[in-house]
Amino acid sequence: MSGSETTSVDEHARLIRAFEGALREEGPGVEACARFRQVICHYFHHHARQMPWRETDDPYRIFVSEVMLQQTQVERVRKKYSEFIERFPDFAALAAAEQREVLEAWQGLGYNRRALALRQAAQMIVRDFDGTVPADPAVLETLPGIGRATASSIAAFVHNRPTVFIETNVRRVFIHFFFRDREDVRDAEILPLVEMTLDPAHPREFYWAVMDYGTMLKKRYPNPNRRSASYSKQSAFEGSDRQVRGRMLKALLDHGTLTTERLLSEGGVVDEKRGTRILKKLLAEGFVAEEEGEYRIP
Repeated sequence: MSGSETTSVDEHARLIRAFEGALREEGPGVEACARFRQVICHYFHHHARQMPWRETDDPYRIFVSEVMLQQTQVERVRKKYSEFIERFPDFAALAAAEQREVLEAWQGLGYNRRALALRQAAQMIVRDFDGTVPADPAVLETLPGIGRATASSIAAFVHNRPTVFIETNVRRVFIHFFFRDREDVRDAEILPLVEMTLDPAHPREFYWAVMDYGTMLKKRYPNPNRRSASYSKQSAFEGSDRQVRGRMLKALLDHGTLTTERLLSEGGVVDEKRGTRILKKLLAEGFVAEEEGEYRIP
């Protein structure tokens, strides 16, 4: 470790001690929150992650990244993001794309509903908002696939608005610092602390810093999110309906049209009843169309 790195580590440890002292003396008040922000910003100054969606002020590119990052690890998004942007460079291009094209570009990211919702959101933004991303989280929530947290994050990252929200890394960091001896920590307890610590002049950088710190914590400590009241272990992907759905869609993208028998086979389905149930759901959700006993992506 170089001298400058040692100095940085020592300074970070000093800032953490100052935070802990303030927290002991007055609880999670103004001083502790200010000290916490110093800890986070110091780490970000020395260890900020480089990401293409952080290196642009293009609202469309940031919007796409926020949808891609829902329930998906950063490294998986990195691999698909640039390819997706190259294929659909703006809202108008994405809005005009065929469903099949969007699903093809989305392959590998999982949760294919997001791809269709993203395309529908692009169509609404072009049609109803003249191609401009709304700045109000309440308006953003009216877009397909955009919940409260994502709406607030889009407002923060696209428009630099000081919105208050929680996502996985934000939750992890605040539980680690403010609720070390607690179980069943509710988001309602965390949100006021996020609001108190948020840098209203630089919300974009603040959230980047918290998220990067959360990623570091995940590698070094037992996951604090297990102590969240909202924590639930994700079910296994292998053998799940989600895996079968993905295989079926990929088969249709690869082959164009398939019979029921072939589609179930490509999906790795042994239980015909189960496969038929999954297929019916894909039909109902608009992922798949049927014509004369054969299936295709519309």
